[in-house]
Amino acid sequence: MNLDMIRAAAIRIHGHARVTPLLYSPFLDEIAGKRILVKAECLQVTGSFKYRGGRSAVSSIHPEVRKKGVIAFSSGNHAQGVAQAARDFGVPAVIVMPSDAPRLKLENTRALGAEVVTYDRATEDRDAIGAALAEERGLTLIKPFDEPEVIAGQGTVGVEIAAQAKALGVTEAEVLIPCGGGGLTSGTAIALNAEAPGMRVRPVEPEGFDDVARSLAAGSIQRNPALTGSICDAIITPAPGQLTFPIMHALCGPGLAVPDADALRAMAHAFLRLKIVVEPGGAVALAAALFHARETEADTLIVVASGGNVDPTSFAQALDTL
Repeated sequence: MNLDMIRAAAIRIHGHARVTPLLYSPFLDEIAGKRILVKAECLQVTGSFKYRGGRSAVSSIHPEVRKKGVIAFSSGNHAQGVAQAARDFGVPAVIVMPSDAPRLKLENTRALGAEVVTYDRATEDRDAIGAALAEERGLTLIKPFDEPEVIAGQGTVGVEIAAQAKALGVTEAEVLIPCGGGGLTSGTAIALNAEAPGMRVRPVEPEGFDDVARSLAAGSIQRNPALTGSICDAIITPAPGQLTFPIMHALCGPGLAVPDADALRAMAHAFLRLKIVVEPGGAVALAAALFHARETEADTLIVVASGGNVDPTSFAQALDTL
């Protein structure tokens, strides 16, 4: 992985993925006691940053291979990103999704034309299911984070942050990123290390599912003891990726973990002050900035709001925290 791959991905997704805004509210600054800037990837195509990686990966496949179709496994956002990218190119897509994924994400993935295959995330191995279907049908497997072209696509978030922050006169900051397997975190870290070396990426996870934070502290990959039990379904993964972890270990600061209750409160503040809808997993970085700023060092915190695909019930629960 390197900056050249990210720049190449940026060219391939240009005109398809949106350049999302960097938002600001003095009310959020007051809560955090620091300057807060929010990269609104919840406004991305399909409602999350995952379209960047999906489009990057699908567009990189040789046309003769691509026409056979692609397969991905995801709790929802990667599913929709790959499904939309496959639809863009007019090729089949099969998406392996946990049976307990939010209904909205399951329905949206099907609506984009993908075939959805469900599994029990507590008892079945999604990697094995995906690999078997790929071999059986001749599909190209696009992993959700441990895939170079996916990481490259997600890294375009970092390129945009560097340019947008520079335009605001910000050259030093901590960049807080919701982190599952580490594709967005590692890709953004590569981009910022080159384009804005005064910025340090810090992964943020739900409490009890902080495998990345524990892995960074230990210097080796650690696994989550469970894969269910948090409302932040979009960023619950078994462990950091074999590709993403070394990048994060080399380039990122210590990880942060926040309780689900803080993610819900952050969702409410994002809606009230920024007028954006953020899902629980996509709100953990904002939660860290607002309610755990004492665990950060920089005067400016840039927060990625990574996704907005939340069902009405969960969103209503968040608004009830106000």
